[in-house]
Amino acid sequence: MKNSLLVLLILVICMACGQDPVPKPNAHLRLEYPEANYQKLQLDLPFNLEKNLIATNVETKPLQGETKSYGVTLQYPSIKGAIYLTYKSIDNKEENLMAFLRDAQKFTQEHTKKADEIIEQVYENNERRVYGMIYEVGGNAASQSQFYVTDSTNHFLTGSLYFYAKPNYDSIYPAAKYLEKDIKHIMETVSWK
Repeated sequence: MKNSLLVLLILVICMACGQDPVPKPNAHLRLEYPEANYQKLQLDLPFNLEKNLIATNVETKPLQGETKSYGVTLQYPSIKGAIYLTYKSIDNKEENLMAFLRDAQKFTQEHTKKADEIIEQVYENNERRVYGMIYEVGGNAASQSQFYVTDSTNHFLTGSLYFYAKPNYDSIYPAAKYLEKDIKHIMETVSWK
């Protein structure tokens, strides 16, 4: 019994004579995206805009059942995301505009179930007659950014950012911030025909 206690005591002493434990620093995900370069996107649609060159796939199609309405998808394969744009012509000026504004705001508010926060930013450019709003959605919502722009008389354009993955805000945050800059650039370069 004395021998086993002596062996145990020697083992404890040997194991205690090590280096002090040092906590490891928190790791942060580091994703780097290329500097954004934009080019004018010439579409056979009632508006023009500039897109980031890494948006390699651009799809346009008329929306079924609606006249003068189009869908445009800017796909970012390297980021595994897309910005979906929907254009609608304002026919019955005040009535349609109010309905489009309600729909755009309602769409964003549906994300409050999963969102931690929704930050609204007003956008106005009187010279180009472009007025709108961008919504930055924080948390595990399906879409991290939405926006709309209009000239208040003839044109209404909405857009949403989606990723091809289950929403995990911590993981997609860098990509969401990068594409949010693209959305702001789209809003700043939209011109009506």
